[in-house]
Amino acid sequence: MMQTIYAVMDALLPLEALEFSFMKNALLAILLLTPLLGLLGTMAVNQQMAFFSDALGHSALTGIGLGIVLGVSSDLVSMLVFGVVWAILICRIRQTGSASTDTIISVFSSTSIAAGLLILSRGGGFAKYSSLLIGDVLAVTPSDLGLLLCALVIGIVLWVVMYNSLLLSSINASLARSRGVRTRLTECAFVVLVAVAVMLAIKWVGVLLINAMLILPAAAGRNLARNSRQHALWSVIIALVCGVAGLLSAYAWDTSAGAAIVLYAAACYGISLGARHLMGR
Repeated sequence: MMQTIYAVMDALLPLEALEFSFMKNALLAILLLTPLLGLLGTMAVNQQMAFFSDALGHSALTGIGLGIVLGVSSDLVSMLVFGVVWAILICRIRQTGSASTDTIISVFSSTSIAAGLLILSRGGGFAKYSSLLIGDVLAVTPSDLGLLLCALVIGIVLWVVMYNSLLLSSINASLARSRGVRTRLTECAFVVLVAVAVMLAIKWVGVLLINAMLILPAAAGRNLARNSRQHALWSVIIALVCGVAGLLSAYAWDTSAGAAIVLYAAACYGISLGARHLMGR
């Protein structure tokens, strides 16, 4: 199966960078991962939860640490379980209105990274986990691609099912409740979906960059869009283009793919600000 896909890629994209199988795997991972992050980022921006993914990214370290303490063999399982629990806790505390969203997220973010570092640095053992900070998309394997494909399909299906409820809740929660929307349940379902996407992406994107990859394309798309559908479309397009451009540039420059992708996304955001100013005139 993979050999067939590789052959199609060689025929359609005869690039020097794609002569290697690890680069093909990385490109496929980008094509599967960035659309999902682009979609989820639009609602994170609308819900004013731009730093939510940052808190979840930091919680990955704690998840791995607790997994080691409890004897869980799979780092991914540890991250997913802890990330989902952490996301629900943030969501529930946010819904109580006891503090502002940015304060709650900041508390959870700082707590999770401190707890993770405390556990993983015991005996000077943090060095082998430092790759999680910046990620390595070139380490993607064919089995990882299958997991990302499943995540993309499930994510899109859930996005379609929840989209109207999420959008109405983000605009006017009281109106949404009057229309029969269970706003709290919808919001919790959304944060769980974001948590799963973030934890799946951490290995290849990195803790330090995951928030930027989720938010920057959505923020740029919002500057260019005139309605919610255009926002989602622009966000996905920008995420895809920046992902592919960043990967190819990283190969040419021999540098971090995640960092290159984020810089391209930041450039797109700057361009979108100028475009928005011109359209406003």
